[in-house]
Amino acid sequence: MELNEIRNEIDSLDKELLPLILKRMELSDLAVKSGALTPAEIKSRERGLLKWAGENSGSLEPFIHRFYTYLFELGRAYRETRSPYGGAVRGEVTKALSLNCGEFPQTGTVAVQGVEGAYAQMAADRMFPRGNLIFFKSFEAVFDAVESGLCRFGVVPIENSSNGSVRANYDLLNRKNVKIVRSERLFVRHELLAQKGATLDKIREIRSHEQALGQCSEFLKGLGDRVKVVPCANTAMAAELAARSEFGDIAAIASHSACELYGLVPIAKDIQNSDNNYTRFICISREPEIYPGADRISLILALKHRPGALYEILAKLTALEINLIKLESCPIVGHDFEFMFFFEMQGSVRDPKVAALLESLEQSCESFKFLGNYAEV
Repeated sequence: MELNEIRNEIDSLDKELLPLILKRMELSDLAVKSGALTPAEIKSRERGLLKWAGENSGSLEPFIHRFYTYLFELGRAYRETRSPYGGAVRGEVTKALSLNCGEFPQTGTVAVQGVEGAYAQMAADRMFPRGNLIFFKSFEAVFDAVESGLCRFGVVPIENSSNGSVRANYDLLNRKNVKIVRSERLFVRHELLAQKGATLDKIREIRSHEQALGQCSEFLKGLGDRVKVVPCANTAMAAELAARSEFGDIAAIASHSACELYGLVPIAKDIQNSDNNYTRFICISREPEIYPGADRISLILALKHRPGALYEILAKLTALEINLIKLESCPIVGHDFEFMFFFEMQGSVRDPKVAALLESLEQSCESFKFLGNYAEV
């Protein structure tokens, strides 16, 4: 056959296929809405069709199997967009939208981990130029302050561009009753700080937060074994400890802001592994506040422990043309080789297809937690 003949035949087949696919989706929707089939019966029918298709596809069986599987997912996505939005998350979203939040506030009582000069303090100052910052010793204390109502907001790091996620805060997001209402990326430039007169060859100990130590691993590796590296709760706390060092032989990896606050001097600058070193901070609140411009949604899901469970979620996102920004797994404590997943996607709860997706996920997942709909600056 000539190329034009092949193309004409393909065009002819496409014109036959489209009405058939549309009719199939319409009939599938009617069959499910009739209530005559249980979810188990629907799944059984799908398996039967996949078996028949496989037996009649020859060497193309893997591709035909994928085609029909995706067709099933498209049908489910279509039905879900036409279903009324319900479930527990509906109450949260309805409450958040009813608050009719204006612009993101410039002030408020804000919980921050660490002391003055911490990167979280810098991020909080950017989010809340007139905010009243209260410092706490741990991330959990920040979450507790927000959850209890002591502070309206809290600002904590969630991930770094070169050293990955702050797992402790993902765990707290799962355990605590808080929502994400904002996120911001802060460029992080690390300096090695010590008392005046100190030199690098006389430093015997370096302290900082474990994330900062990871972000400066190449620099630390170059110092060899002569320097002891000690993790501590916060970069600014490390600077404070270095300032109180009796012999001046303890240094801290921290910001230049901490250098000025604690009377230290930089003995090495820009020691982070990457010049493109950003830390992402989130703002949490007790209420699910949704501000104008909110275009990101974060979720925590636990899926059924079976093959294809994650694929089915991803297929829904693809079918609804929702962009997945982040997907990360974390082991479920007490369950061997079972994981919960942190999802971050583009979208707004005001979009009907996003609302339908949330309801579908809440119904189909072992556990489901809506973390918020927010904007990232």
